[in-house]
Amino acid sequence: MSDQESSVVFDEERAASYDTRAAKLAPLRDTLHLLTQLVLFDLPADAHILCVGVGTGLELIYLAQEFPQWRFTAIDPAAAMLDTCRQKAEALGIASRCTWHNGYLDSLPNSELFDAVTCFLVSHFFMQREARQQFFSQIASRLRPQGHLVSADLASDMTTPAYHSTCEVWTRMLEYAGYPQEDVEKFLASHGKGAAVLPPDEVASLISSSGFESPVLFLQTLFIHAWYTRTLKD
Repeated sequence: MSDQESSVVFDEERAASYDTRAAKLAPLRDTLHLLTQLVLFDLPADAHILCVGVGTGLELIYLAQEFPQWRFTAIDPAAAMLDTCRQKAEALGIASRCTWHNGYLDSLPNSELFDAVTCFLVSHFFMQREARQQFFSQIASRLRPQGHLVSADLASDMTTPAYHSTCEVWTRMLEYAGYPQEDVEKFLASHGKGAAVLPPDEVASLISSSGFESPVLFLQTLFIHAWYTRTLKD
């Protein structure tokens, strides 16, 4: 990931409240994590997973508990979010299996190739298609041949009545989770401006044109769509 700012600054205050608000939406998150576990189930016992934009580490913690020998490299440009992730890992005794990188994908030192990458709610912050495609290409270059990518992002055709109907339910969801009205309005206003909300087939096309097999859409929860795929064979 290049030095690109999202429309929301994850400072210490937001990092502290992030999981509290997300907890009310746990069924949505838990479904994504469970299905990710099933997608990655056949990885080696000592697999090394790269978590891009790890935030407070919800998927890392889940996978680390399910697969006690996996190692993880966690990347996030927001120091407060990454610190929260590290503190959780230390409290659960899994920090010894984790490497932390406060920064972006393109600043991560070159090392061994990874068996899988998780990338949840990150790529839609790239407003330019070329930059987003390059981001997925960078991920592909970090993976072993036939390495796994599990990616989730906002996606919708903003020109359709279905989009506007989903906005109504999305608003109720954020309000239910306890987000201030100001933040709810900012999130919706960011669509097409701070967040590239593209039709799902266009997102899938961007992924497949970046060194991956045709991705499989395996989950949709309102605007959030999740795909899995693998890098191309040698």
